[in-house]
Amino acid sequence: MSLSGARPALSDEELARLSTDIQRRVGVRVRRDVPLARHTTMRVGGPADLFVEVHHAIELRSLVRLALAREIPLFILGRGSDLVIADRGIRGLVVLMRAQSWRIEADSERPLFAADAGLPMAKAATETQRGGLAGLEFGLAIPGTVGGAVWANAGAHDQDVAGVIASARVLDAAAGERDLEVGELGLAYRDSRFKHPASTAPEVILGATFALRRSSPEELAERLDEIRRWRQAHQPLGLPSAGSVFRNPTPDVSAGQLIEVTGLKGRRIGGAVVSEKHANFIVNDAGGTADDVRRLAELVRAEVARVHGVELAFEVEFVGQWA
Repeated sequence: MSLSGARPALSDEELARLSTDIQRRVGVRVRRDVPLARHTTMRVGGPADLFVEVHHAIELRSLVRLALAREIPLFILGRGSDLVIADRGIRGLVVLMRAQSWRIEADSERPLFAADAGLPMAKAATETQRGGLAGLEFGLAIPGTVGGAVWANAGAHDQDVAGVIASARVLDAAAGERDLEVGELGLAYRDSRFKHPASTAPEVILGATFALRRSSPEELAERLDEIRRWRQAHQPLGLPSAGSVFRNPTPDVSAGQLIEVTGLKGRRIGGAVVSEKHANFIVNDAGGTADDVRRLAELVRAEVARVHGVELAFEVEFVGQWA
């Protein structure tokens, strides 16, 4: 999630002053030139000018307000899935979201599960299973966090965030902190209002509340086991990847099918290769670079367009300072 100010980059002197100011005002440790590859599921990406980990929503609020007020380039990072960070890295301030608190409100007619933006979706799936709440099982197949899942309206196994979310808590410079109901989120296939921010007041997702239903923990555990088995059989889980590279062009035609029949399984550029197990995955099997991944993705897109006349849309986001 990127919040870009008017200035595209900061000088070393500005970065040093900003680092000192953040540590003094917010009370979090700031590091310089931290490699971001280790914080993405594709394992590629250059350094962040400044890097901060936040473990509480109050820290995130303070950093967002500071960055927006001073027009500092800011990038919010979760688990780094659905993301390819440029080899040159990201300018400005990168905030790694670690706030992961959650609670179940089971007194209402339809029980609610509220979670911070940094909670992994897989943990949301397992915790609601233990609590006997159904609806978030598909989250086990989502490698990202609650915040990222809301931002992308992530989905799997014929379910998505739009089907279970009740509201999202957001922060922006114009209106402060507030709750947006599901009808205000602009959710569509792998899309939301957060992908199309107003330049004057971009919004940061602080957390979300999901409306679930009661079920048997044992039945839900069986469903989670089914999802685990399906993923092991159909997805390249043992190698770094960013998840599905392209959106499905229609509900009846998958991007993976088009790529496979085009004969692109196994196609390689550098350390990036189209998975033999699932054609809509590009895996990093030999120390590949972000440039390898992007060039291979563009090649796949061009070949599918040439052979089938279908322009695939990216599901992954390419962020940072590209050449």
